[in-house]
Amino acid sequence: MTTSAPKAPQKFDVAVLGAGPGGYVAAIRAAQLGLKVAIIERDNLGGVCLNWGCIPTKALIRNAEVVHLLGEGKDYGFSFDNLRVDYFAAYRRSRQVAERLVKGVEFLMRKNQITVIKGSGTLVGPNEINVENRGEDSRVQAEHIILATGARPRMLFDLVPDGRRVFTSRQMLEAQSMPKSLIVIGAGAIGMEFAYVANAYGCEVKVLEVLPRILPNEDEEVSAEVKKSFQRAGTQTLAGVKIESAVATPEAVTLKVNDGGNVVTMQAEALLVSAGVIPNTSGIGLETVGVALDKRGMITVDEHMATSVPSIYAIGDITGKLALAHVASAQGVVAADSIAARRGKYAGRIPRLDYNAIPRCTYTMPQVASMGLTEAQAREQGHKVKVSKFPLSANGKSLAMNNRDGFVKIVADEKYGELLGVHLVGPDVTELLPEFVLAKSAELTPEQIAEAVHAHPTLGETLMEAAHGIEGLPIHI
Repeated sequence: MTTSAPKAPQKFDVAVLGAGPGGYVAAIRAAQLGLKVAIIERDNLGGVCLNWGCIPTKALIRNAEVVHLLGEGKDYGFSFDNLRVDYFAAYRRSRQVAERLVKGVEFLMRKNQITVIKGSGTLVGPNEINVENRGEDSRVQAEHIILATGARPRMLFDLVPDGRRVFTSRQMLEAQSMPKSLIVIGAGAIGMEFAYVANAYGCEVKVLEVLPRILPNEDEEVSAEVKKSFQRAGTQTLAGVKIESAVATPEAVTLKVNDGGNVVTMQAEALLVSAGVIPNTSGIGLETVGVALDKRGMITVDEHMATSVPSIYAIGDITGKLALAHVASAQGVVAADSIAARRGKYAGRIPRLDYNAIPRCTYTMPQVASMGLTEAQAREQGHKVKVSKFPLSANGKSLAMNNRDGFVKIVADEKYGELLGVHLVGPDVTELLPEFVLAKSAELTPEQIAEAVHAHPTLGETLMEAAHGIEGLPIHI
């Protein structure tokens, strides 16, 4: 009996482990800079974001917005009988959008001559990855390795997501129908977005949060505004509660919830657990090569995304910065630029990421968009601040859109005018935030934003008005 000789390792300048929005962007950037690149992925290109996260979720939210708008028909002068909404159609459209973008990433891999290797990768040396695919192993050698393995949902109470009674975001995106009742554990962006969609399709929704308020990472006034909007729509939100138990049976999910010392029993057809994520750092060989982790189990990186092992870089959720797709992509560019510079392939400027200038977005209705410090955080850090808040109810475009809710809030340093934080609530405010991100990155002040002429009538005028407000000179309030 003869056995075939093991295949010789494939050799590259850069090997990227993980093809999410961090990994595939890093691969493209490295290839653009003249490096020979491979990307290793056990699932579809695009990772969680394109397949089971950001993109299909936003498609569902768009459907929910249309359903919500139909409910305001009387304000626009139309009416109809027996409105029927089909959640399966929303599901199908979300999958089509995701599949289209994944095909786009596949095209970009071919365009940039990036070798795509299917399988699960494990570090076996500082310059080598073992790839297992359907029981067969192969080796990839690279001068530099970029780890971009992302994260997975955190589960509670030994619950097992089955897509029938217990859901994570992944199972929610696989669901072809909406349950009649849903309890959401976790009032961060993901939990609130799915709560919004479920409510729009007639589901009875309760959202539970152990921290003192919903959207706990946002400014307190933002949390209060969104809570008010959700209550009007019929979604109950309970913050500052302790969830003592959660049990799933074939018939329902039952929770015991301690609300200020009063223990109540809650039951629903389904439960969505949206209680944060766990980094995918186990089982990829970090201990084999000595990659250092912090106390949280995240990979320690410097400003160039380099780890404690000189040949290995890390980006995305596994770095413990901000678990956002656009952060992973930005880190991917920094890592690729840094590697190319070390190899004499790049002499340009390598960005230094300022995590206080990173946008944070929640795509509920109203949308939430923020950057930097909340007002409370700024004061806790010892800043003397000026705060300006401009209501969307005073904006012509907002009223034309049938919206009276929301605001733009600026937190600035009192002495120098530095932008410390910006917090927006309202329709499409996620599209407005980049102006402030650019201003923060360019070290512009609210005064300079106020001096820039903004088109009328636009929602963007609210940014100018709020900037005028820092000096106590808003025009329209």
